[in-house]
Amino acid sequence: MTIDEKVAYWLEIAEKDLVVARDLMKMKHWLYVAFMCHQTLEKTIKAYHTKHQPDDPPYIHNLTRLAEKSGLYEMMADEQKMFLDVMTPMNIEARYPDHKSRIAASLNEKVCQDIIEQTEQMQSWIKNKL
Repeated sequence: MTIDEKVAYWLEIAEKDLVVARDLMKMKHWLYVAFMCHQTLEKTIKAYHTKHQPDDPPYIHNLTRLAEKSGLYEMMADEQKMFLDVMTPMNIEARYPDHKSRIAASLNEKVCQDIIEQTEQMQSWIKNKL
């Protein structure tokens, strides 16, 4: 696979994850909306990493670390960095019972709508950097 094919792969599955997040929003599955938005951001950052770094994206899920390793983090506004901090726990911690109930309790329709909107904005911003 060429670099451009790898980037296209990451972007394609990121877009599919965002479609799933929107579908889950309609079904009011708040925790999974947030999880799929995390996936969207992770894969979009990995697309950027693939395009701009000599190595493959690391096998990690921490959005801040991924953004740092990709070179995106230093270009981000403080609000974007804070959003990554909010979204990072939506992956691993949302899978484990002790954390799952705490995270689920913090999510509702308005919060998830904001998460989707911010995810779309960040995804668009990253794509523009490609």
